[in-house]
Amino acid sequence: MEESEYRILRERMVVEQLIPRGIHSERVLSAFKKVPRHAFIPELESDNTYGDFPLPIGEGQTISQPYMVALMSELLELKKDEKVLEIGTGSGYQAAILAELAGKVYSVERFENLAKSAERILEKLGYQNIKIKIGDGTLGWDEYAPYDGIIVTAGAPEIPKSLLEQLAEGGRLIIPVGGHYSQMLTLVRNVKGKFKTLDICGCIFVPLVGKEAWSK
Repeated sequence: MEESEYRILRERMVVEQLIPRGIHSERVLSAFKKVPRHAFIPELESDNTYGDFPLPIGEGQTISQPYMVALMSELLELKKDEKVLEIGTGSGYQAAILAELAGKVYSVERFENLAKSAERILEKLGYQNIKIKIGDGTLGWDEYAPYDGIIVTAGAPEIPKSLLEQLAEGGRLIIPVGGHYSQMLTLVRNVKGKFKTLDICGCIFVPLVGKEAWSK
């Protein structure tokens, strides 16, 4: 497929999937029009690249439905000079969207092959404001804390304490919280050292595995 055809599919994704569901941030919509989602998806799934559903990327992980990526990105309310932590690099697509919205993106992935693949794709696309490490995402990435935004792309039984500790004053954290098979997308704000939570909507993510979440 030609790049011009992919561009049309991205425009259609924005117009048909995102705007009608309430995604209004011009910066988020522009990022979705720009980032080539097809570059992050295995060839076997390439025909479904811009579909309104998640897709498998290996290791039992998925690339989230475009709307969910957009919703979580919009809820972070990122500014261009801010620093954001992503837990669960996966394909690297969400990291690319964040890189369009923030100054620096730090991403933690527990599967080495996914982390390396994402690094290759992001480098090929020219992103220079993303750092990826392999490790336990539930512990965050203390070296670069605190973060203005933290996004968790897997479902946790509760909000990991380490992530709350790494959230800056005024920072926003978005995370699916619940059981293995369904969660509540939850927004947390650090307001003068107190964490205020807001339930956004029901969702289904793969489990967040690590010391401060699920054991498997």
